[in-house]
Amino acid sequence: MIVKFILGDQLNLQHPWFNEIDESVVFVMMEMRQETDYVPHHIQKVIAFFGAMRNFNEELIQKGHKTHYLAIDDSENKQNLEDNLKRIVQHYSAVSFSYIEPDEYRLDHQLKNFCNTLSIPSSVEDSHHFMTTRSELAHFFEGKKQFILEFFYRYMRKKFNLLMHMEQPEGGQWNFDKNNRKKWKGTPRIPPPFLPSAKNLLDIKRLIEEAGVKTIGSFDETQFYYPLSREQALSQLDYFCSELLVHFGDYQDALHTDEVNLFHSRISFALNVKMIHPLEVVERVIAYYRDHHEEIELSQVEGFVRQIIGWREYMRGIYWKEMPDYAKKNTLQNTNSLPEFYWTGKTKMNCLHQSIKNSLDHAYAHHIQRLMITGNFALLAQIHPDEVDEWYLGIYADAIQWVQITNTRGMSQWADGGIVATKPYVSAAAYIHKMSNYCDSCQYDKKKRIGEDACPFNSLYWNFLDDKKQYFEKNNRMAMMLRLLEKIQPEDLEQIKGRAAQILNNPDDF
Repeated sequence: MIVKFILGDQLNLQHPWFNEIDESVVFVMMEMRQETDYVPHHIQKVIAFFGAMRNFNEELIQKGHKTHYLAIDDSENKQNLEDNLKRIVQHYSAVSFSYIEPDEYRLDHQLKNFCNTLSIPSSVEDSHHFMTTRSELAHFFEGKKQFILEFFYRYMRKKFNLLMHMEQPEGGQWNFDKNNRKKWKGTPRIPPPFLPSAKNLLDIKRLIEEAGVKTIGSFDETQFYYPLSREQALSQLDYFCSELLVHFGDYQDALHTDEVNLFHSRISFALNVKMIHPLEVVERVIAYYRDHHEEIELSQVEGFVRQIIGWREYMRGIYWKEMPDYAKKNTLQNTNSLPEFYWTGKTKMNCLHQSIKNSLDHAYAHHIQRLMITGNFALLAQIHPDEVDEWYLGIYADAIQWVQITNTRGMSQWADGGIVATKPYVSAAAYIHKMSNYCDSCQYDKKKRIGEDACPFNSLYWNFLDDKKQYFEKNNRMAMMLRLLEKIQPEDLEQIKGRAAQILNNPDDF
């Protein structure tokens, strides 16, 4: 028998492995404490993974494939990868072992080590999911001192001929980012979120609890956003095209107390577990735009395509170029602990309360909530990036290390010293007010830097710039911020830093 192993984020029915039925092949999948326990995960994340894995296993069986599925409560389950695989290889008297290339360094290393222990031949297969190879980005920027996403994005547009006209970008420009920064003020109407029909969710939740898996967040089966099959994922994508795409670009950076989803697609989980392919996603979206170009503007579509073929592929390339050292980077030498309110949502700062509550309720927040609210505060509060990584990796259903760590340790926390982002993404209350209504119902004053009612973001922002200015003295993109810092009178700066110290010493009081 030939044993072929599939990880929980490799649920790609289009993979060449499944093109033909082979009685001599058994496909192996497993739920393990090894994967549920390395950080505390959101209950909806664990349910989504287990549910999708079980559906995938059933689909393989229905197609005629032989499978071996190890559930979390199986008495034979050793709860770790190598012990389980060793037993299964022996059980089937396997003549060879194959696996699909993992996207996480930890599992890549673990599977290579396992194969080195085998006395039978082993091999690894390409995932056939991404639009670039692991090393493509590194080759693209070879010899360059700085990586710039925009250059890579243009390369991807040309490579796949997406939104191109005669070697030039459609509409005469590559990027419509300046069009994508509108504040949502109640109109246009936001359709209700797409809710896939999911069965047996409560049974899976019970199994997870009975197995002793410790989770965070809450679960409501009537508000479960995550598709658990390719069919559901494609339906979710179609819903995005027909209901949300028309306004996606305009409001992709907007934030609002009454809306968790706005016009976002919510397909990241389906993408990251490989139910759907990034190229099929963008081609489907572009095709819909072509059919409805009288009502949908190019800027709505370009913003979406940029996130998928630019940002997503870019982050993966950075990950494989920089790991494993990337996971230890802490350029700004931040050492503070993550406030307790990140796990509870109990804070008087309304923007953080709203963003964290959404995350705990739904295992989801869109990129601006992650970057400019929770991430922004963590950086201003000088939290150790290890703790920030752990929180992001656990709380979001779509978080897998290859995409999470480059966004948090890189883009959000600038712990990598500028590999991903040319400057740290920090802001005071002004940006939050510009993009949201969060400040309107907050007890803190968005304009004040000192005083009991001063917005903590303001005090922390100037304190951060002062504390860390030596890191940014040669950074042209930080020059204006540092000039404004210099203009603050010493006595005023002292008061600001005093207020910041109070917040840093007792963040859960604010």
